[in-house]
Amino acid sequence: MKPVHTNLKGKVAVVTGGGGVLCGSMAKELATHGMKIAILNLTKDKGDQVAESIKQEGGEAISVFCDVTKRDVVEKAKDEVVNTFGQVDLLINGAGGNHPEGSTTNEIYDEADVEDDTVRSFFDLTQEGFDFVFNLNLMGTLIPSQVFTKELLKTKGSILNMSSMSAPSPMTKVPAYSAAKAGIDNFTQWMAVHFGQTGIRVNAIAPGFFLTEQNRQLLTNEDGSYTPRTEKILSQTPMDRLGKPEDLHGALLWLADDTYSRFVTGISVPVDGGFMAYSGV
Repeated sequence: MKPVHTNLKGKVAVVTGGGGVLCGSMAKELATHGMKIAILNLTKDKGDQVAESIKQEGGEAISVFCDVTKRDVVEKAKDEVVNTFGQVDLLINGAGGNHPEGSTTNEIYDEADVEDDTVRSFFDLTQEGFDFVFNLNLMGTLIPSQVFTKELLKTKGSILNMSSMSAPSPMTKVPAYSAAKAGIDNFTQWMAVHFGQTGIRVNAIAPGFFLTEQNRQLLTNEDGSYTPRTEKILSQTPMDRLGKPEDLHGALLWLADDTYSRFVTGISVPVDGGFMAYSGV
């Protein structure tokens, strides 16, 4: 039997993007330790599914529609959470994503790509694509942080942001996403300092390469086999596999439970199978 983090029992976690594979798994894990879970998701039916799964296992959960890029919508979601559960102890800023017009087709510049209509070159990247990615990832972390920190100040709660392997070292093809996630690391540090004397801790988890619905077409072929990009990823991952959602649970529980991490703030924890440690040779 795995240990139960009794300090989490009865506390309330708000999980933006909680209808997704990774954050949904994290929400379910927190529920097994007695936390009350508010799933905030743009696609509400996916949030409903996670909340229902938690309730079927005997936990407490609600699903709330939320667009993290719209302050009035986030404020309304906060009111629903507080009206239901009375408080907020943990905010997980899990909502995020990419956009095709913020990504290039190929890793390395080739002059021929500029004239090829089937290829998105560096010069085909659009402001709209970058705006979408920055708005969703950065503003979609700032706005919920501003709205829910007013509640966290009452409970001396904590914030957990979702970073990426693209933050410390940008991945090829995804310049907008990489820059946005680098911003998440920087913003995590800034908030940790700004609220350091209030009792609020602000940290991040930086997942390595996990198979999710968002990246499935990028990482796998129609028959389920790995794409060349995935093979390249695995060649740079000492543990030689993709991450599983439950691989995030240890770091999650450590950072969420202040009896274990009360003096930890302003960090981003890589959960990456050794990817960041490997030089490639």
